[in-house]
Amino acid sequence: MVCALITVRSTSSRLPEKCFLPFGEFSVLEHIIKRTLHFGLEPIVCTTRDKDDDRIQQLASSSGVRCFRGSTINKLQRWRDCCRMFDLDKFHTVDADDPFFDGRLVLESMKKLNTGYDVIEPTISSSAGGASVGYSLRYQIVEKACENLEDTADTEMMWYFLEKIPGVRKCTLNEIDSNIPDKLRLTLDYEEDYWLLQSVRRMLGNLASRTEINQLFIDNPDLYKINWFRNEEWQAGQKDKSI
Repeated sequence: MVCALITVRSTSSRLPEKCFLPFGEFSVLEHIIKRTLHFGLEPIVCTTRDKDDDRIQQLASSSGVRCFRGSTINKLQRWRDCCRMFDLDKFHTVDADDPFFDGRLVLESMKKLNTGYDVIEPTISSSAGGASVGYSLRYQIVEKACENLEDTADTEMMWYFLEKIPGVRKCTLNEIDSNIPDKLRLTLDYEEDYWLLQSVRRMLGNLASRTEINQLFIDNPDLYKINWFRNEEWQAGQKDKSI
């Protein structure tokens, strides 16, 4: 079974406690857990030791899934230590900011990892804001990335550190669907993102496929306007964090 590390913290400057926001019958985080299970993935909630994240551990426990608590800002170290605790040799990252991740792409990414790669990067559309799939990683490459890092290093933009490893074997995942709208922002960082994601959920349900979501945006060509203007600001923030 594919292990999905659900990376989540309760603190957020732009949208406080967004993982606890209502998302249908459940909170966003509960929805993410249920979506991983729906796609046949094995979730491990991966959060921090901060007291603010006690609620996350409680939610994981009430949902019947495993939870790991580690470094606050060193995400790579948190993943490494989680792998050590649960004896994982590879895993996929499911970001709690991405409520409509595509389970098909997660499985395809892990399948690709098993062909001799250390890192499988998200599809181009996902990295551009589509938020359909995360990274597939081998434990050894995360271990190597942590070797020369201080415990207090901020590795939120972890791809920056992975790219520095000499000889890392990586590739970008190919798209599965050919019919993907050009302007599609489905990550949760701003209030407008929440409005859009809730609209998608109300129209299609919590377990909507990405094919259905793509078609929804094609059939409603102005829907993207709810939050697309935030994408430029979001991408700029991603670049700033990696410097």
